[in-house]
Amino acid sequence: MTLNEKAKKIKLLAFDVDGVMTDGSITYDENGVEYKTFNAKDGHGLAKMAKNGFITAIITGRRNGTVDCRAADLCVTEVFQGVKNKLPILEGIMQKYGFEFDEVAYMGDDEPDICILENVGIAACPADAVPKVKAVCNFVADNGGGRGAVRELCDFIFDNN
Repeated sequence: MTLNEKAKKIKLLAFDVDGVMTDGSITYDENGVEYKTFNAKDGHGLAKMAKNGFITAIITGRRNGTVDCRAADLCVTEVFQGVKNKLPILEGIMQKYGFEFDEVAYMGDDEPDICILENVGIAACPADAVPKVKAVCNFVADNGGGRGAVRELCDFIFDNN
């Protein structure tokens, strides 16, 4: 099955945050408050998917209030933070909506994402993902994390549906 054919089956798009929706930078102020910077074009892609009936999800290992704010702005359907083992969370989302792995696209950039990437229909990563992740992905974006990779995946799936 071609990647375009796989894209036609996608109903759920799930994403890691650091290194995917951001460039991976973690900024702290002098009080220890953590800040994240998101890409507006990536945001438009995610919002477009949600508006057009796709289920969108964030599954991230870190916990930060800015993620909740960004997810709310983009109408992200499911948000899970502070997750150490991501696969059971994804499986719970799939069960909730009645989806199979071949109906899921996931974008991750580092080793904690491999457990999901090895199972989903479209395993995606930004151009600057670690080599072990790139090796298991069937969609490697031209752009880096926080620099348009999320938008590339959203546009690819949207354009093939």
